[in-house]
Amino acid sequence: MSSALRIGATGFGLIAVCYGFARFAFGLFLPQIDGALALGPAVSGVISGGAFAGYCVAIVASAALTERVGARAVASGAALVAAVGMAGIALAPTAGVLAVAVIVAGLSTGLASPPMAAAVAVAVRRARQDLTNTVINAGTSAGVALSGPVALAMAGQWRLAFAGFAGVALILAVVALRALPPAGGTAAGGLPKLTGQLRRLIGASILMGMASTALWSFGGALVAQRLGWGPGGAGMLWSCIGAGGVAGAVAGGLVARFGLDAVHRAFLGLMAAGIVAVGGVVTAPALVLAGGAAFGAAYVMLTGVYLVWGVRAVPGRPATGLMVGFLTIAVGQTAGAPVFGVVLGRFGAGPAVLVFAGLALVAGLFAARRGPAGKAAMAG
Repeated sequence: MSSALRIGATGFGLIAVCYGFARFAFGLFLPQIDGALALGPAVSGVISGGAFAGYCVAIVASAALTERVGARAVASGAALVAAVGMAGIALAPTAGVLAVAVIVAGLSTGLASPPMAAAVAVAVRRARQDLTNTVINAGTSAGVALSGPVALAMAGQWRLAFAGFAGVALILAVVALRALPPAGGTAAGGLPKLTGQLRRLIGASILMGMASTALWSFGGALVAQRLGWGPGGAGMLWSCIGAGGVAGAVAGGLVARFGLDAVHRAFLGLMAAGIVAVGGVVTAPALVLAGGAAFGAAYVMLTGVYLVWGVRAVPGRPATGLMVGFLTIAVGQTAGAPVFGVVLGRFGAGPAVLVFAGLALVAGLFAARRGPAGKAAMAG
């Protein structure tokens, strides 16, 4: 098996478990968890925001650790942390214990991505790196797509679902130990220079992260409120989000053909449309499911864009370049989840959805490159 295929398959599975199960499945099961533990929208938003905050800490630590000890140890550790966090969710007797477990599970996502970028840089030839990185990144969609049928099959048994997810994470820890490079650390250390390209990446990814919480944290609540859907309907929405996200695997190819800025703006528009379709005034089931697929495609594509953007902006330090883009997405999500929860509680779904769709469109004002005259230039 080639290095690109071995590392790509391992990374795809790891990202599927850490992002699709450990992080984003909370939004899918939120209505049932709320019913069992009486969370309410404000507390739900705070818990989601806490998970994103934990991610912020973890991804900075992961980039530093990866540059020192290499991909294998950090990636395996990410899978173990995911297992512990999801086991905690499955066993949580109170909202307080649940909050801690959700935050621990969220740590795994921050730990998982930087070592995969470093493994690709060490073991995959340059011509295939962008494609391999974006295929790995699309693992999020597989995890989300699988969690939907799990929700349907479990008929609301969210504790059993998270226990099963924890078992899968333990398997991935073993796989990562066998498949990834043993070292490859650069020992570079330190923060990268804050160039104009990095500042624009930070601005764009914060706004996109904020916008995405409308569905990642409250998608299940929105369809329950607007359409009266129970776990089955929310599971269908999650499956559509995940299925749409498979498109993110081709982000590297689209960027190579059309440039970062063109792909970035097109999929920010698609994200805004998907958010409005799921939570807006018109509530036709087919429109909601199509909106979920559009959102999934846009989100995974945009994270692929920010991955490539960050790696290019910090040459020679792929784990750190990825960390900048993914960290600032999470900063936006940390702020966005509690704000959306408050706006939803006070003003209803319609205004909350429109505001957060607007944030996605504003993110398009930031360009990967700027020409001498200050106009956006396409980054190929």
